Amino acid sequence: MDNTQVDPETFWDERYGESDAIWSGNVNVALADVVVERELEVGTALDLGCGEGADALWLAQHGWRTTGLDISVVAVQRAQAAAKAQGFSAAQARFEAADLMSWNSDQKFDLITASFLQSPVQFDRAQALHVAQDLVAPGGRLLVISHASFPPWAKDHHEDADHEAKHETTTPESELELLQLDERRWSVEIAELRSREITAPDGKLASLDDTVILARRTGWD
Repeated sequence: MDNTQVDPETFWDERYGESDAIWSGNVNVALADVVVERELEVGTALDLGCGEGADALWLAQHGWRTTGLDISVVAVQRAQAAAKAQGFSAAQARFEAADLMSWNSDQKFDLITASFLQSPVQFDRAQALHVAQDLVAPGGRLLVISHASFPPWAKDHHEDADHEAKHETTTPESELELLQLDERRWSVEIAELRSREITAPDGKLASLDDTVILARRTGWD
C-alpha cells in the first residue's frame, strides 16, 4: 500500500490504536536540554504533533502554559487523560485534535516546538513549519528537532506491510533551508547535531543524532 495516498488522520488513529501507547512517555532529550540550557523564560508553549503528550506535559511540569496539537484524535485523548492524571488544569495543559494547516488561533506563543514532525504519510512539513512561524510571539522561539540518523534496526522495526515508513534524515543546513527564516525577523540561536543514547530492542546501547534548530523571533511585520 502506498502510504502517501492514505488520509493522515486515519493513518495516525490506526497507528495509535495498535497499542495502549506507542511512545515512551518521556520528554524528548533535545527539547529538555535546550529549554534548561538556554534558561528559557516560562510562558506559553505550543507543541506541534504532540502525540501522547510527553513534551507538552514536561513543559507544563516546568511552569509553561502548554497547548498540544495533533491530527490524531486517539493521541489527543491519551494526552488529555495523562494531563488529567497528573492534575493539570486546561489552563496549564490543553490538547486539541486538529490539522495545523486549518487550525485557527489568535494566540501567539512564546515557544513553539516541533519534535520529529516527519511523517510516513503525505504531509507538507515545510508548509506546516512556515505556518508555525507566524504563531510565534515577538521575542518568542521556534524549536525544531528532527531525525538526523536512524538506528540500524529501524528498517525492520518500522517498515512493514502496514506502515512502509519512508522517513528522510536531516542536517542543520537542510532544516534551515526548509525553514527559510527571514533574517530581518529571526535570529538563529542553535543549528547543530546533537547525539543521544538509546536502547536497542536487544538491550544494547546505541547513539543517534538529532538535528536541532532554535530560532528567536526578533522582528514583526
